[in-house]
Amino acid sequence: MAADINHVVLVGRLTRDAELKYTAGGQAVCKFSIAVNRNKKSGDQWVDEASFFDVTLWGRQGEAVNQYLVKGKQVGIDGELRQDRWEQDGQKRSKVEIVANNLQLLGGGAGGGGSSRGDADGGRASYGDRAPSGDRAPRDGPPASDQRSAGGDDGFADDIPF
Repeated sequence: MAADINHVVLVGRLTRDAELKYTAGGQAVCKFSIAVNRNKKSGDQWVDEASFFDVTLWGRQGEAVNQYLVKGKQVGIDGELRQDRWEQDGQKRSKVEIVANNLQLLGGGAGGGGSSRGDADGGRASYGDRAPSGDRAPRDGPPASDQRSAGGDDGFADDIPF
């Protein structure tokens, strides 16, 4: 039997500053919301239509990037959808949120550009079981993308015709 797939990748802007809290067990939980715009044709004009998503980022990555997650900041999110279910005043309720596995800080908005970097796997820290590994240390120096933009060798020949 084939496995089900639950994977979402979004690029959007924060609608409010992120909130960092801790569980009773000491686990960091960073929560924020993003707006993702798309163009759609309405009559003869193109108009922007926004969709809003709640995002949760667990562990050390949430702690590390929380200070940069401010309203207007553009981010890339890679994660999965989770449905939270509860009962309130006798009514069954539910809400779908994105649990982020990876987050990239992108240009624009408050806080400038850059990206969050974790370990040697290309800078993307994964929290597959939503628990920090405990023995990962941040890399020293700027990310590779920052080194290239600072005038370093980007690995491409200058004679590319485009």
